[in-house]
Amino acid sequence: MSSRCALATRPFTSATSATSATSASLAIPASLAPLAPALGALLLGIALGACERRVDEPLPLTPSTDVGQSAPPPATGTPPPSTRTPDAGRCIQATPTTPERPSPKLTGPDPACPEDPTGPFQLASGKVIFLEAKAPDVTVEIARREQERSRGLMYRTSMAENRGMIFVFQERINHSFWMHNTCIPLDMLFIDSDGTIVGIEENTPTLNDSTFDVGCPSTYVLELNAGWARRHGVVAGQKVRLEGI
Repeated sequence: MSSRCALATRPFTSATSATSATSASLAIPASLAPLAPALGALLLGIALGACERRVDEPLPLTPSTDVGQSAPPPATGTPPPSTRTPDAGRCIQATPTTPERPSPKLTGPDPACPEDPTGPFQLASGKVIFLEAKAPDVTVEIARREQERSRGLMYRTSMAENRGMIFVFQERINHSFWMHNTCIPLDMLFIDSDGTIVGIEENTPTLNDSTFDVGCPSTYVLELNAGWARRHGVVAGQKVRLEGI
C-alpha cells in the first residue's frame, strides 16, 4: 500500500516563540509546555488518521488450471452414433453399397406367370420388427411345414408393401432358395436364430430356377417385395425381433 497524502508538520514551539512561527507552525501556551510532547504525538496520530490510504486492487480471478481436471464435453441434442460391430467371427454377408442386381422394371407380376393350380395356403401370421433401422413392422405369413415352405410365394401376383412371408427351419444351415413359379420379384433376408440378419439377396428375378444364398447359416428366411430392404435402410448385421413366430 502507498499513501495518497503527505504530512508537513513541524515541532511544537513554546509560547516564547509563538510570535515568530509561520502559518504552518502550531504554538501552545507556556502553561502547557510540559505537555507538548504528548500533545504533539496526539495531533500527529489524528493527522495520520485523516489521510486517505489507497488499497491495491485484488488480482482478477482466473479459472482453475488443475491438470487433473478437464472441461466437460459440450452438450448435444442427440446421442453419439452407435459403434456396435458384428460379433467377431460371425458369418455375415455385408450388404453392398449398390445392389448386385438392378431394381426390377416390372410394375406388376411377370406376364408369363402360370395359373395357381390349388390356391394359396391358409397360414398363421406373425410380425417382424426391425430394431436398428427406421423401417415399419412387417406382417408375415408363416411357412413352417415342409409343404408350406416348398410352395412359398409361388403364383402370387401381388403383395402389399409391408407384408411378407417368413420361412421357419429346424436346421441352422446355409439355406438356398429359388424363384421357381414366383411371379413377383423379391428381397430375401436370411436371419439367424438370435435375430441377426446375416445376409440379403436383393431383387431376385421372377420365374428363375437359379439358387440364391448368402453363404452363412440361418434359421429364418424373410421374403419381401423387391427393393423393400434398401428403401427402408435395412442391411446385413442389423437385428430384428420376431413376434408370434
